[in-house]
Amino acid sequence: MFEDLPEHPDYPRILAVFNDTTGPLRARDLCEALDHELLPKNIEGTRAKLKRLVKLDILIECDACQRSLKTDPRRVSEN
Repeated sequence: MFEDLPEHPDYPRILAVFNDTTGPLRARDLCEALDHELLPKNIEGTRAKLKRLVKLDILIECDACQRSLKTDPRRVSEN
């Protein structure tokens, strides 16, 4: 797993979702995949986590709203 990954339990789950997809995801799509209620606070919290993963160089930002795995998805493992 990534050494710099924050300790919040959603981060491994987020990476697992990206590992199972082939393209970029929006924060709203990720909330649905994680079974979070589609409330603005949940979507914004997920968006913040995605931005942190971009800063950690784990994800890339495809456009203003979509993120994708930067590395080979086969290297991302679940705990």
